[in-house]
Amino acid sequence: MIQKIALGLLWLGFGLYAFLLAPGNQADTLSILQPLMTGDWQRINPLIVALFNLMGIWPMVYGCLLFADGREQRVPAWPFASLSFGIGAFAILPYLAVRQQSVMPQSGQLNPILRVWDSRWLGLGLLVAAIALLGYGLLQGNWAEFWVQWRTNRFIHVMSLDFCLLSLIFPLLLPADLARRGMDLPPLLFLGLVFMPLLGPLIYLCLRLPLETNATLT
Repeated sequence: MIQKIALGLLWLGFGLYAFLLAPGNQADTLSILQPLMTGDWQRINPLIVALFNLMGIWPMVYGCLLFADGREQRVPAWPFASLSFGIGAFAILPYLAVRQQSVMPQSGQLNPILRVWDSRWLGLGLLVAAIALLGYGLLQGNWAEFWVQWRTNRFIHVMSLDFCLLSLIFPLLLPADLARRGMDLPPLLFLGLVFMPLLGPLIYLCLRLPLETNATLT
């Protein structure tokens, strides 16, 4: 119950900060969001381009856990996973607040959609894409310019915080996913996957056992 309350307060606090207290204004947001969405990236800092696209990978990472997790919950996960493509942690936090902690494995074979989200190949593809984006942003980006934009542009400011928040709350789903697959990671490996932003979760998606290897799900 304490965790649910904490997640609810975190969702409320992040929302109030993003819409009322974050620096910048709506005009600043639209000025950079439009070229990012249309692919007109020539005059945009590569760090911002990379961050924007990495924020499209995070919902895929969460989908790889949420669609399996939702089979065990009274509240379906797919609406929250779908909304996360547009609003990130604003969609994930409410699901984490209402989901039950216990794992109740479901019988029967995986449907085709869940098979896709459970695929190691999907995790590998996302990992390669993330490494490419990180390399592009870190090698080509201008950190001084990014710092100025982070302090003055609401969209960049909130998007950066959203990335950090998605990294911080990912560990809440990991124990249940390990349990449903019958996996037990060494403590150091678990901590490495948990505390390595984005790349740790992606490496986990490449290493985890398929759901159908767990006898309780077949």
